[in-house]
Amino acid sequence: MAARAYWTGQIRLALVSIPVEVYAATKSGAAISFRQIHEPSGKPINYEKVVQGIGPVDHDEIVKGYEISKGNYVLLDDDEIEAVKIESKRTLELVQFVDANEIDVFYFEKPYYVVPQDELAEEAFVVLREALRAKKKVALGQMSVRGREQLVSVKPCGKGLVMETLRYEDEVRQAQSYFKDIPTGKPAKEMLELAGSLIDQKSAPFDAGEFRDRYVDALKKLVEKKAKAKGKKVLEDVEEPGTAGGKSNVIDLMAALKKSVGGKEPAKKAPAKKTAAKQTSAKKASPAKKRA
Repeated sequence: MAARAYWTGQIRLALVSIPVEVYAATKSGAAISFRQIHEPSGKPINYEKVVQGIGPVDHDEIVKGYEISKGNYVLLDDDEIEAVKIESKRTLELVQFVDANEIDVFYFEKPYYVVPQDELAEEAFVVLREALRAKKKVALGQMSVRGREQLVSVKPCGKGLVMETLRYEDEVRQAQSYFKDIPTGKPAKEMLELAGSLIDQKSAPFDAGEFRDRYVDALKKLVEKKAKAKGKKVLEDVEEPGTAGGKSNVIDLMAALKKSVGGKEPAKKAPAKKTAAKQTSAKKASPAKKRA
């Protein structure tokens, strides 16, 4: 079954219009979802719309409300909300071009594949794709979907284009409030070189197929075992990282870095008292050897 287009319309660059189709680039993975079950009966639990102090209410009595202060709401019905929805013009106008690395990663929300709608659109589509690639730019614009306006970016991807929905500025928390207490000083040069060597050792081309959601895999196995066990409890032993032999959690960063890149930790010198004790023992033992 062919995928259903998320959006069809035209990309407009000045006086040039390119008919395109937009498809979701991602899909829901193998995530496992659970239902709440009433254990004595084995039936799923449903939820009712309930008002505190009144009880269950009919669906027709429910309207949308926006809280303007504690406990005070402005009530809106569906017609009022529908009236302010942005009309879908089926046109994505490219209004700005920015460097590919200029948009911070937390603005990106969801990717979509963009393809020409028909053969007549292919020539203009390829021109836009190659022009963006040559200039190393990302195009920005706004498109209306399902009544709301979305900020999007468009960039080359192989033979096609990728459109990504972007978050607006007020949807992103400022990083400074989280990072302000982190020290700004630079670490020792040797530590940086060791960390760099470790990065070099583990560098490789990205391949998403190399990674799996181990939690989902484990849940699937558990569900299979549980089904075969016919309701009996099945528990898996999971090894937790811990300290061997009750040793301290304090890490010698330099030693850990050297060990990680294949180097050897510096040998620890024995305390002077112990060395002296060994020498004394050796002297005491020598007469016995002579008698032997």
